[in-house]
Amino acid sequence: MKVAVLDIKGKETGRKVDLSDAVFKIAPNNHAIYLDVKQYLAHQRQGTHKTKERAEIVGSTRKIKKQKGTGTARAGSIKSPIFRGGGRIFGPRPKDYTQKLNKNVKRLARKSALSLKKQEDAIMVVEDFNFEAPKTKDFMQVLKSLGLENKKSLFVLGESNNNVYLSSRNLKGYEVVTNSELSTYKILNANNIVLLEGAVQGIESNLNK
Repeated sequence: MKVAVLDIKGKETGRKVDLSDAVFKIAPNNHAIYLDVKQYLAHQRQGTHKTKERAEIVGSTRKIKKQKGTGTARAGSIKSPIFRGGGRIFGPRPKDYTQKLNKNVKRLARKSALSLKKQEDAIMVVEDFNFEAPKTKDFMQVLKSLGLENKKSLFVLGESNNNVYLSSRNLKGYEVVTNSELSTYKILNANNIVLLEGAVQGIESNLNK
């Protein structure tokens, strides 16, 4: 599948890049996408939530009132969960939310997500570019030229580029990643995918192992 390569001004360079049908034109597997996105979101959870239970509360162990004759319920400790300041019943405890997923399923999910975006005509290929210094203004000019203003977009670089990354960091709705950092969630979370020319080969080699 041939796709025209654009420059940062949004004009065709006259070159075309061949996108592999095995990555960008497969029948999407929705269940693989679901599993990969589910794992990604689960891994965002720290699992450090914790509340103190009755045995962990600092307080007197004295029986707070006599057993009988008060006309009210029996109470043996001020640390009881029914009292203010007492422990919490069945409170949350630290938990590991990580999930295991087969590598082949993850690759299939990313291929499926990229194929969906290609079906929606939401993928463009832009020649590699760089900025002399990190400037948000320069990155915004690229967005304007590509017609991506106010559109949630994901830029995929062939290799780490600090100037481009820092130029985009202040802008909400735009993210810059390298081809090795590409995930199913990030692909689906963006309205448009901008592949830099140097990233295409890396993506295909990662997903065709």
